[in-house]
Amino acid sequence: MQISFKPITLADKAAITAFTLPSDYKNCDFSFANMCSWRFLYDSCYAVVDGFLLIRFLIEDKSRFAYMMPIGLPGKTAADLAEAIRWLEEDSLANGHPLCMLGITPENRALLEATHPDGFFYIPERDYFDYIYLREDLATLKGKKYQPKRNHINNFKKRYTYEYLPITPEIVPQCLELERQWFKANNESAEEEEELSDERRSLTYALHHAEELDLTGGAIRVEGKIIAFSFGAPINHDTFGVHVEKADVSYEGAYTVINQEFAAHLPEQYIYVNREEDLGIPGLRQAKLSYQPAILLEKSAAIKKLPELTPES
Repeated sequence: MQISFKPITLADKAAITAFTLPSDYKNCDFSFANMCSWRFLYDSCYAVVDGFLLIRFLIEDKSRFAYMMPIGLPGKTAADLAEAIRWLEEDSLANGHPLCMLGITPENRALLEATHPDGFFYIPERDYFDYIYLREDLATLKGKKYQPKRNHINNFKKRYTYEYLPITPEIVPQCLELERQWFKANNESAEEEEELSDERRSLTYALHHAEELDLTGGAIRVEGKIIAFSFGAPINHDTFGVHVEKADVSYEGAYTVINQEFAAHLPEQYIYVNREEDLGIPGLRQAKLSYQPAILLEKSAAIKKLPELTPES
C-alpha cells in the first residue's frame, strides 16, 4: 500500500487529536502542539489509514524517515496493528531504509513483541525518557521530599510580591523578551546555539498560535515585569504536557514558583503532567529528578529486523 502522508498543519488538529486524546499514550511526542510547532525541523507528516493514525518524520539531518507507533481507533485488534506496521515498513523500505520507530514505550514494545516476536531491535534512549509527575504532587508540594521546594517558594515570597496570570496575546511580547534574554544567557557554543535556535523558533510559533494549538500558559509578574512563564497542551485525556518553562534566574526561586503555580492552575482532569525529556543535560536531569517523577517513561528506538538472506544452493 502506498500511504499518502501530508504535512501536519494547524488545520489537522481535529483529525490527529481524535486519535491521540482518547488514547492512553502519555509520551510527549503525541502532543499535537509539539508535532505542529516542531514540524519545521522534522517535516512531520501524518496519514489516517483504515482507522489508524500514522506519523512520519525526518531524522539524521533529514536523510531518512522515522515513524511513531501507530494509534488505532477503539476496537482495532493485534492483527490490525500488525497490518499497520506492515504499511510503515513498506513505506520505509521504499525510501531505502529498514523501518525505524522512535519513542517506543514499554507498553508499545509489549504490543510489538506480541505482533512481531523477535521482529525488532530495541535501543533504549535514556536522554529522551519522559519525566511524568502526578499533577497534585507538583501543585501542592506536600510531604518531606518536597520540603526544599517549599523552602524556595517561601523565600521567593518573602523577597517579592508577585502575581500569576494566564498567558494572553497582550503579554506574549513580554514572554518573548524574557526568552530572548534567556537565550542570550544560555548560548555558549555553536552546537548549543543551533539547538536553542530551534527551540526558540518552535516556542515563538507556539505562542503566536496559542489558541489554535489549544495551549494553556501562565506567567509570573513582579513589579510589572514578566520574570517566568510556562506553557503546554494536552497529550491525552489524563496527561498534560509542559512544553516550555523559562525564568529569569536572577530572581531566585522563580523556576520553582512557576512550576508550582502552573500545575496548580491546570484542570483537575489531568492526573499526570509530562515535563518531557532531559536531553542528557546534567543540570536538567538533576532538576527533573528532584521533583520525584511518578513515572520515568522509557522510550526506545525500534528497528525492524530484515529477513535473513539464505545462500542459493
